[in-house]
Amino acid sequence: MIDEPPHHITVRRSIAQSLTMTHRGMLKIKHNPQQLFDVIALPIVFTVMFSTIFGGAIAGDVQAYLPLLIPGVLVQVAVAASVITGVQLREDLDKGIFDRFKSLPVARIAPLAGALLANAVRYVVATVIAVAVGVALGYRPAHPIGLAAACLLVVLVAFALSWIFALVGVLLDKASTVQGVSMLVLMPLTFVSNALVPVDTLPEWMQVVANANPVSHLVSAVRSLADGGDARVQIVYTLLGAAVILAVFVPVTLRTYMRRT
Repeated sequence: MIDEPPHHITVRRSIAQSLTMTHRGMLKIKHNPQQLFDVIALPIVFTVMFSTIFGGAIAGDVQAYLPLLIPGVLVQVAVAASVITGVQLREDLDKGIFDRFKSLPVARIAPLAGALLANAVRYVVATVIAVAVGVALGYRPAHPIGLAAACLLVVLVAFALSWIFALVGVLLDKASTVQGVSMLVLMPLTFVSNALVPVDTLPEWMQVVANANPVSHLVSAVRSLADGGDARVQIVYTLLGAAVILAVFVPVTLRTYMRRT
């Protein structure tokens, strides 16, 4: 039998070790379900609050506003959930947990990738709750299978964005600072977009920003998928953006993590 090339062995071990660390992260969620409180509460609060406040002003009534709102809330809550990744990472670093991982014969990426993959459970919960609340309020997607594909796309993008906040968690020294800085990044990213209002209602300079915002492309892809429309261009833009984020921030986060721990 021909032996596998060493790099194949390394890749397989890295994946296996990352999945082991993912299992650890999921056990943490199982034993501390309070970690899911924000991804349960936020979709409920956002959907009810925004539909009540903006429904009449933008679409005439709440029912007419829901097809515009629910895809936007889906994206907002999943992206917001990715912020906690950096906060939890900073807390684990402060406790010395990752120092112990470095002493083990595991791939450098495994502890970080495992923690971030485990948090994908949070994004799934956030998307499910957002859709459920929308349906309870009267939202009826034209293409349910397309909406399911849209939820998968949202989870994938949230995982990619979590590497940005993981870098913030490694760079900064306090969990509270990580959360504050991450929210400063998150707020303009999600609100200066087409998530809650049509872009053409914004000031001209803000329309330029919103149209260039990757969150707008993701929201547009989710809406098109839920409506059964042609979302191919928006999906390509979204996946390309996620790939660029991973290509840039995964190695940078790993190097920073190794240097600072």
